[in-house]
Amino acid sequence: MALLAAALLSACAASGPRSGSGPSGQPDFGAYLAGRFAAAETDTRTAADSLLEALKADPDQPEVLNRAFLATLLDGRSEANRLARRLPDNPAANLLLAGGDVQGGRWDKAEQRLRALGRSGPVQVLQPVLLAWVQFGRGQVDQAQATLRPLVEANRLRALNALHAALIADLAGKPREAERLARLAIADQPQPPWRLAVLAAGVLSRAGRADEANRLMDGVVASSEDAALAAAPANRRLALAARGVASPADGIAEAYTALASALRGQGSNDFALILAQLALRLRPGFAPALVLTADTVADQNHPEAALAALGQVATDDPLAPVIALRRANLLDKLNRTDEAVALLRQLAAANPALPQPPTRLGDLLRRRERFAEAAEAYDQALARSGPVDTADWPLFYARGIARERSGQAAAAEADLLRALELSPDQPYVLNYLGYSWAEQGKNLDRAKAMLLQATELRPQDGNIADSLGWVLFRLGNLPEAVTWLEKSVELEPRSSVINDHLGDAYWASGRQREAQFQWRRALALDPEPAEVPKIQQKLRDGLPGYPASTAQR
Repeated sequence: MALLAAALLSACAASGPRSGSGPSGQPDFGAYLAGRFAAAETDTRTAADSLLEALKADPDQPEVLNRAFLATLLDGRSEANRLARRLPDNPAANLLLAGGDVQGGRWDKAEQRLRALGRSGPVQVLQPVLLAWVQFGRGQVDQAQATLRPLVEANRLRALNALHAALIADLAGKPREAERLARLAIADQPQPPWRLAVLAAGVLSRAGRADEANRLMDGVVASSEDAALAAAPANRRLALAARGVASPADGIAEAYTALASALRGQGSNDFALILAQLALRLRPGFAPALVLTADTVADQNHPEAALAALGQVATDDPLAPVIALRRANLLDKLNRTDEAVALLRQLAAANPALPQPPTRLGDLLRRRERFAEAAEAYDQALARSGPVDTADWPLFYARGIARERSGQAAAAEADLLRALELSPDQPYVLNYLGYSWAEQGKNLDRAKAMLLQATELRPQDGNIADSLGWVLFRLGNLPEAVTWLEKSVELEPRSSVINDHLGDAYWASGRQREAQFQWRRALALDPEPAEVPKIQQKLRDGLPGYPASTAQR
């Protein structure tokens, strides 16, 4: 996969364009550099406009030609096909042209292009699947199965090859063979990904194995993944009603999207976007490719572009509920929080048995410091989760935070203790509860033990070190408190709270000048508004309970 990723941009050398003469007699360096910068920022529209402009000035410059092709491909423009014909050695260009041949039924030409890419190196992952679909399109079902058979029987990518062999057998009217291959595709997957699960379930259902198909989808529902929404009963009927792959073009788009997802998981976002665009050329509106595109550009801080990609998915697509979750998150990033909240409330009402929508609603409201509303959303999520088990500790933790911040101290403590009961080694739960007790001045010895455990689990976490130092301060163990608080400031030097705590420990230890330095630093680090007058008073009068005249020196 890494080799494929590298090859897709292999024609794009790192060097700039050579000096040359185009129609104007001069290369357009300004447009070229603007296009390069826009491409690096994933601004595909500007990149395509600028690089096409640069190409007009120097139409035979290989570097500009390759970059203009990739920019137009990523922006979904028709010019990509024209430019691809001028790039016989560019793998992405050949894959794009092969896709056009598939759509036009030019099977011999498509196979010629795919075989020219070679079996070794960059395309070895996908080439057998792509060739098999071309052979199926030509009517050579047995040859297509023979192409995939060695990879199905013994190959580290058996799931990919077995799935596509199953889809080909299903379309060829061979239900028993399709059933066997579908089982092979999921055999090594304790919890198959959504797309693999729904395609395999569709094959099994059409082979007369409806119960087995439903058990496979039930496994997706039982997971905590967003895809559980798409596998819920109402959406499940949509997902299984029609074939997920109905043609060779669909099958090739499916293969591109699967590899794009794997590459994105490895951090190869640019290559993932290229494959997603190749898939969308073959299958416009293909929801998995659009979701992958949206997730990738959102990770690169382009929420508007991500929303635009998601807006291309049909409202009746089985993935529509999953897309609604993503849209809500993007709307919140754009400070359109009321729209996001309304969307999540609507989704929760439409899926009354599933905890994912109210969980996401609680998370959003908590981020926005609407803690009482967040706690109510988590109430709803927990009510939908069924019998409580270890997987539910994050919900109790999140509700505990929301309750504590909304003034429900006793209920918050109960939630945090329940989270620890379900999963005793969660450092952030240990930290939150331990610090809460330190702030309340209660259960200090137990808080100390919990925070010592948390520091062992996360030794480089400055916030946990601060909590332990603060408990030690409350216990009156000033030397150890200073040691831990100094460490926490080293780990989190820009935390106003931590600098303020260290100032208190210094003052109580008789180190007034150092204390005042830390308090001034705390004021400069954007403290919570309610803390500002408290710090200012300490700078004026010293730490309450530790007069300067009697403090240790």
